Amino acid sequence: MREILTDLETPSALSDPDPVKRAQKQMQTPLPKRFYKNVEIGEADDGFKVLLDGKPVRTPGKTVVTLPVREAAEIVRAEYDAQEREVDPATMPVTRLVNTAIDGVAQDPQAVAEDILRFASSDLLCYRADGPETLVGNQREHWDGVLDWAERRFGGSFNLAEGIMHVEQPRTTIAAVGTYLRERTEPLRISCLHLMTSLTGSALLALAVEDGEVSAEEAWTAAHVDEDWNISQWGEDGEAAQRRANRWRDMKAASDLLAVLPR
Repeated sequence: MREILTDLETPSALSDPDPVKRAQKQMQTPLPKRFYKNVEIGEADDGFKVLLDGKPVRTPGKTVVTLPVREAAEIVRAEYDAQEREVDPATMPVTRLVNTAIDGVAQDPQAVAEDILRFASSDLLCYRADGPETLVGNQREHWDGVLDWAERRFGGSFNLAEGIMHVEQPRTTIAAVGTYLRERTEPLRISCLHLMTSLTGSALLALAVEDGEVSAEEAWTAAHVDEDWNISQWGEDGEAAQRRANRWRDMKAASDLLAVLPR
């Protein structure tokens, strides 16, 4: 399962899930030169292609990249066009996500949906601090509204717990989330949802972004309530800040792509 969701691009610089370590590896591995001049969008029988000097972009698995709507193709086109002397995959998060969807997730989208469901069974938003009051209040402010939305959307409640002790969620509620996810079999959509879930630690935040209940920025803030409280107390580590910035870039890429996909 996890093999499906790792970066599928070559070279191996993209194989590490930690964006900082990935960037360090890239510094050691020469990037390919930009080999194309023109980047355009072309029509295909089942959507739109991105063309480099007239030739279609392919995934690392050699499949032609075809996007269902022009808006999605435009995001990928812009990433290729933004490359200067070298082609740096680290600066092309939507392209990487599309490649993963086509080469990996499309092989078994249901397995990816089930992984999202596992997050929902132990969702970040259900585990609350017992103090201090400032942190407790921040969690309520950023998390309660999403939980209220989820309970309305799925027709069931979620159990809350203090600390890290596992709390069992109602089977009917998790079943409703599972039914919702099974309807989302399109590889690009489920890839976006899985990436946002992995980055935030919350399936409910990812699904709330998809539903338009919260923005990607609001979900990102909610996912980092605990971390931001710690930063306010002890300060921020520079390497951690860079890692978070890189992860936000991936989060925004997923939400941007998700926003233009047909429902």
